[in-house]
Amino acid sequence: MKGRISNKLGEIRINPEVIAIYAGMTAVECFGIVGMAAISMKDGLVRLLKKESLTHGINVDIEDNHISLDFHVIVAYGISISAVADNLIENVKYKVEEFTGMTVDKINIYVEGVRVID
Repeated sequence: MKGRISNKLGEIRINPEVIAIYAGMTAVECFGIVGMAAISMKDGLVRLLKKESLTHGINVDIEDNHISLDFHVIVAYGISISAVADNLIENVKYKVEEFTGMTVDKINIYVEGVRVID
C-alpha cells in the first residue's frame, strides 16, 4: 500500500520502494553496518547486497500512514550488535519521518551475518 499525504492542493502518494531506498541508504551510513543482506531460499546462504540492490534487504509496510520496516543486515565484527541496532533504529526513524512526513511505528532488525572490516 502506498503512503498518502493530503494537503490543500491535492494528494501525495509515496511508493514503498522509495521509502526502502531511502531507508537503505540511511542504514548503510550507520556505524557498524557492513551492508544489507539477502537470503537465498534455495540454499539458505546469506549474501551481501551491492548498493544498487539495497531494497532487497528491506521490507516496507504502510498502513494508515504508519510505516513498519524490516532490515536484514550484516554487521561488522567486534562491535556490539545492540549498539549498532540502537543507532540504526534512531537514525532511520528520524530520517524516514523527516523525508516522508509519516510516522515510523516499528523497525525490526534481523542480523543475518557478521563480516570483518579491513
